[in-house]
Amino acid sequence: MNTKQNADKPEIILTGDRATGPLHLGHYVGSLKQRVALQTIHEQTILVADMQGLTDNAHNPKKVSANILNVVADYLAVGIDPSKTTICLQSQLPALAELTMYYSNLVTISRLERNPTVKSEIQNKGFERSIPAGFLTYPISQAADITGFNASLVPVGDDQLPMLEQTNEIVRKINSLAGRTVLKECSPLLSNAPRLPSTDGKSKMSKSMGNAINLGATEKEISAAVKSMYTDPNHLKVEDPGNVKGNVVFTYLDAFHPDKDYIKQLKAHYQRGGLGDGTTKKILEECLQDMLRPIREKRIEFLNDKAQLVEILAKGSQVSREKTSQVLFDVKDIFGLNIF
Repeated sequence: MNTKQNADKPEIILTGDRATGPLHLGHYVGSLKQRVALQTIHEQTILVADMQGLTDNAHNPKKVSANILNVVADYLAVGIDPSKTTICLQSQLPALAELTMYYSNLVTISRLERNPTVKSEIQNKGFERSIPAGFLTYPISQAADITGFNASLVPVGDDQLPMLEQTNEIVRKINSLAGRTVLKECSPLLSNAPRLPSTDGKSKMSKSMGNAINLGATEKEISAAVKSMYTDPNHLKVEDPGNVKGNVVFTYLDAFHPDKDYIKQLKAHYQRGGLGDGTTKKILEECLQDMLRPIREKRIEFLNDKAQLVEILAKGSQVSREKTSQVLFDVKDIFGLNIF
């Protein structure tokens, strides 16, 4: 991971996920493993973004509400410790919604529409001009989240860099209004892990597109997903030389198999011929079954005690309300709204 870590002065980190479905292997390799490591050296908050989940799911709110505890269980199952990481619920932090309102007066519609991340997602979701206002403005909501916690580091993929750029634009406008530094700009924390493709090899792994392996996947689901994985379409016979580039099975083996030297040998064997796709898929399946079994079992245990999950969210949200309320007070002061 790329970060300006200073052991003597922990950074404030904000990260999170929309509560629109259980988390999957893409989340695990891209961010969850990183969060587990960061919680021991920095002040980390994870936001369950239920309000942002509604920006394109307001017609089906149960999709969001039903997944809030699923996401928290995923966090705990992979090793995120609520005694080291604050886990909170976005809708329980009213300061964030109010900050979003103030910031929205500083951002134009044309600026939001130029955001390449937003443009891409609008196209992928087929909104055209029927864009929910909340979806178009969710970069402003993200800015409220980040500044609300005074976060200096934000773990993101490179596709999210435009969101941080927009956050820092808002920060500069607020500071300019104040004539002093009230909010601080944030920096991206980019993972070294490559983006995990979907099992069909057509796009990145996605909760909504059904091409992901969830952290709570059963043995049968894992097996079925691996068997359906995209390989080299020209590798028709076992003795044929195969191509590992773009071969999803080898991408996953690179990401998850613990023995990198062994995978290097497998690649060489596959490329010269004599190694079948069935064999490589069997090796990958065994690897994923071993890795996901303890996560799945812990996840089930946590979901069987939902009161504990609610308590973790409630405690984290109470701590977070106090932090974000102070930032809100400072921002309102700039606009002259702290009358009483």
